[in-house]
Amino acid sequence: MAETVNIQPLVEIMQRLRDPVSGCPWDVEQNFATIAPYTIEEAYEVADAIERNDLAALKDELGDLLLQVVFHSQMAVEHGAFSMQHVIDGICEKMIRRHPHVFGDVEASHAATVVTNWESIKAAERQEKSQDKSALADVARSLPALLRAQKLQKRAPREGFDWCDIYGAIDTLHEEIGEVREAENEAERFEEVGDLLFAAVNIARHLGVDAEAALKAANGKFEKRFRMMEDQASGMFAELDLDAKEALWQRVKMNLGD
Repeated sequence: MAETVNIQPLVEIMQRLRDPVSGCPWDVEQNFATIAPYTIEEAYEVADAIERNDLAALKDELGDLLLQVVFHSQMAVEHGAFSMQHVIDGICEKMIRRHPHVFGDVEASHAATVVTNWESIKAAERQEKSQDKSALADVARSLPALLRAQKLQKRAPREGFDWCDIYGAIDTLHEEIGEVREAENEAERFEEVGDLLFAAVNIARHLGVDAEAALKAANGKFEKRFRMMEDQASGMFAELDLDAKEALWQRVKMNLGD
């Protein structure tokens, strides 16, 4: 039997915290813009708990993230815009609408078919509710740049704007490397490095590689190697010359086997 969930106590706590007379001065001062960074931070902490496979921490972090939803909803109530119930009703309607293979009569026995149907429904929704008819509409500007690059590059090929194969993307990367080398001032370097990163993401997409996950793995690998170099240098790493550091780097790579 499904558990009955009661979110009302949390809604009432937030109402009390936001009370201009008897509430918390800090909570009362906040607005959508000031709370947004905390919302993003809590989402990352949820992801971190999952990565560490810490279910106790995940429970706590999900609570913190839920609080952010309630916080924004309460501020919306104060603006006369919507309530927490509207948020819940809206997501319920969306999930039913986007899963016609579960709640309707559409056939979808494979995950790939589900994804295709989902994207088609989303595209139809964008066309219906937005004045922006671009294929790139509603790709959130506040996304981390690498993730937004992936999403933009995923959208464009649906309109037939893409290389026929990965080799065009690789050639573009080499072109961008050359343009970085030729950049003559700070503004040009800034622009060309951005183009270089965007081109690298495009190669990842063609290979079916999640660029965000790949870079995260590379970060982890670099950190592991660097820490091992520091350990092997017995606290004297900074004093080593560049040749010694390179030799240590190669030794660490060989020892780690990566």
